[in-house]
Parts: sequence; structure tokens; C-alpha cells
Amino acid sequence: MDELDPVIHAQGRLRITAALATLEPGEELSFPRLQELLDMTAGNLSTHLRKLEDAGYVTVTKAHEGRTPITYLGLTRTGRRAFEDYTDALKGLLG
Repeated sequence: MDELDPVIHAQGRLRITAALATLEPGEELSFPRLQELLDMTAGNLSTHLRKLEDAGYVTVTKAHEGRTPITYLGLTRTGRRAFEDYTDALKGLLG
């Protein structure tokens, strides 16, 4: 049995990764939209995103819309593969 990826395994990070995995490769989601979808506080979401970014699983793009700063998030190829491996390992564990 493959070991479950400890970076993804934390509930908050699993939810983030699963949400971003629904996007097409190269697509991004705004931080506020992801926060709304997952019903997470900004601080909690930021903490989990930092760990995913440090692991190379998530891209964080900072931009401006007019004068308003905005952050976009996406899953890297490595992150998408890690999520697929995680779900395969979980399926194997369950049965």
C-alpha cells in the first residue's frame, strides 16, 4: 500500500487540493472565491496554501485588477499528480 501524502492529508489541504483539482490544468481561482467555496477563514486558508506552495503543489499569482490587489491560485502539474496519487492510495486503502 502506498503511503498517503502527509502534505495533502491534512483536512484543510485536502479540501483545497480537491477544489483546485476540479479546474482544468492552467486555470486559476481567486483567493476570495476559494475561501468562499471552502468556508475557511483567510488566515486558515493562507496557512494551508503556504504549505502546499512550499511543497510545489500550488501556484500563487499576485496581480491587480485596477488598483485592487488580487491573488490567484492554481494546482501545479506536481500538485495534480500528487493529488491523483493520494486518491489512488486512498482507494487502495479502502478497498
